Amino acid sequence: MITVSVKPLFTAIFTLSLFLAIVLLSPSSPFSSTPSNKQIGKSDIWGVKRLVEWRPCKWWTHGPRIALPAESNGYIRVDCYGGLNQMRRDFCDGIGIARLLNATLVMPKFEAAAYWNESSGFADVFDVDYFIQQMDGFIKVVKELPPEVALKEPFRVDCSKRKGQFDYIESVLPSLLKYQFISITPAMSQRRDRYPLYAKAALCQACYGALRLTRSLEQKATELLEAIPKPFLSLHLRFEPDMVAYSQCEYQGLSPASKEAIEAARGDRKPWTGELARIWRKRGKCPLTPNETAFIFQALSIPSNTNIYLAAGDGLMEIEGLKSIYANVVTKSALLSGEDFLNMHGNTKAALDYYVSINSDFYVATFFGNMDKMVAAMRAYKGLHNTVFLSRRAYAELTSKGLAGKELKQALWLAHKEDFSMGRGSALPDCFCDFKL
Repeated sequence: MITVSVKPLFTAIFTLSLFLAIVLLSPSSPFSSTPSNKQIGKSDIWGVKRLVEWRPCKWWTHGPRIALPAESNGYIRVDCYGGLNQMRRDFCDGIGIARLLNATLVMPKFEAAAYWNESSGFADVFDVDYFIQQMDGFIKVVKELPPEVALKEPFRVDCSKRKGQFDYIESVLPSLLKYQFISITPAMSQRRDRYPLYAKAALCQACYGALRLTRSLEQKATELLEAIPKPFLSLHLRFEPDMVAYSQCEYQGLSPASKEAIEAARGDRKPWTGELARIWRKRGKCPLTPNETAFIFQALSIPSNTNIYLAAGDGLMEIEGLKSIYANVVTKSALLSGEDFLNMHGNTKAALDYYVSINSDFYVATFFGNMDKMVAAMRAYKGLHNTVFLSRRAYAELTSKGLAGKELKQALWLAHKEDFSMGRGSALPDCFCDFKL
């Protein structure tokens, strides 16, 4: 009869159990529980499976190209106003209109508003030769006008109420044929869906395939990109005094300095009060504060040690509300030095933010403005889909119901998870088609 000693066997089992307990409970273990800034049972927002992705439509990128007519109807210059991304949007729209009218495109005129402290033109930001090369076959483009045309100023055509194909053919084409050189500024709300495909293709190619930064500006942007710790998230945060003043929203708990700056920027735009203020906020019209942004980041389980590049202009308020939770925040002014950077104005600085954002590992926007639309679409063009727009409406509606803490975070997670999985907001349908995955 064979006997077995129980004591050594018990000791071995106890030792193995102790070892497994230490491994499983160790914070550094891959089997340990989720980090403290993540909610139990889910990963961060980037781990959500995408059901839909936006990609460049094949009719634009691979479709047959209609030959340009032998004769042009005249020359069109697009006059662009505002910040860089607004001017870029206007220019792209203008190219679609020029192709629609069979016009030859002249280099645009960039006319930044006085508050942008801007003097740079199109050629100071974008590579003109590259643009002309990439637009070959889509539309005729000239650097300079013929001498007989260059001596006169273009005839200004009001396009503020022109939005569709027949508006331009009926109202703008006669002026083009008569004066041979006209200038236009497209209306903000274009009906691009009504353009014929050859005009839409010219617009899409210009916006996403032909606009490249100048060599010197791209070199500076590359230098900035390389200086950012990797991987990183680019955050376009909008909480400047003019932005808040324009929104006509009021906020509780802001610092005296922020309140004073907002009041100085208000002018005759007085904030909504009472029930109107509540309705306005619930419609998602109020910019998210840095503190609200940090809260939503936590709801999306974005780790607090994430490297964040702040793609924002000067004058951002209440930034400590973000930095107190997400400490690894960097800016272009901190990473770049030199006289050339100090001499940059609004357009060139915005170009740096744009370049970094379209090349970032992750992109998050607290607004859905011109830059955000351009960046999201360009990222989709490049095959980068880790893009999220924080929902001001969801935050306002949920907080108005009294949700707070963990309950609010869970509700925000569900709202953003749905948007992210369906690719909502990640590209506009003018040049992009949705693909079911």
